[in-house]
Amino acid sequence: MSFLKHVFAGAVALTVSLSPAFAADRGKIAAFMQVTGFDVALDSLRLSAGQAPMLLGLSEDNFGEDWTRLADEIFESGGLRSDALDILEQTMDDEMLNHAAAFYASELGQRLVEAENAAHMDDSYESSALGEELVAELLETDSPKIQYFRDMSRAIGSIENSIRSVTEVQVRFLMAAQGAGLTDSDWEEDELRAVLLSRADEWAQAMVISGITNAAFTYRDFSDQDMSDYLDALREPLMQKVYELMNAVQFQLQVQRFEELAARMVDLYPEQDI
Repeated sequence: MSFLKHVFAGAVALTVSLSPAFAADRGKIAAFMQVTGFDVALDSLRLSAGQAPMLLGLSEDNFGEDWTRLADEIFESGGLRSDALDILEQTMDDEMLNHAAAFYASELGQRLVEAENAAHMDDSYESSALGEELVAELLETDSPKIQYFRDMSRAIGSIENSIRSVTEVQVRFLMAAQGAGLTDSDWEEDELRAVLLSRADEWAQAMVISGITNAAFTYRDFSDQDMSDYLDALREPLMQKVYELMNAVQFQLQVQRFEELAARMVDLYPEQDI
């Protein structure tokens, strides 16, 4: 549902709270998730699991053959979708749902969802390289798509929010890893957060470049007018509320999964000193 590939969900903590009297029906929310591609976006969170060992300065190989099984279990598609439905039942109303579903059910919307679904699950070197080539071509021809991609990013969530989310996921994971005995570090939470945020400028630049590269790859078969129409749709206040909620759901689920990873990774090799 977002043209940005996952690294960590760009979101703030889930704070939206609606009375159940105004919440949307669970069946309608499930249909909404499918028509917008949010279900596939949730599935793609599995690809981020490899970030967990990296945060410890390790690789997946350090945790043996059971790593894939563990990551698949924690990021299991059915569980992610069910948990998202539980949250959305209490936080999404019919007005938000109908507005977003109407756009994504349109001819342009469905083409966008098809392209975004494919891009969500593709983290290959080849797609990244092609994205870089496409960006170079767009810059050479002075294409308006580069600006559209920048504006789309701002419409669905600021870089500042994304950095706060990246930081919070990493802090929560590393503190859980420390508590589980997965690392012998002795960080205080506020100290760790400050150290990570000291890299904010570096992350911001990388996120901008990555976002444009990923967008160039994802939307390579779309016209300038398609991108202009998409930007207009993303700028609608109701659509921005939907994206704020979707981002928050992804953030909450990712934090939960990474904390669970930290608690269970140590069991893969309990006697190994890492």
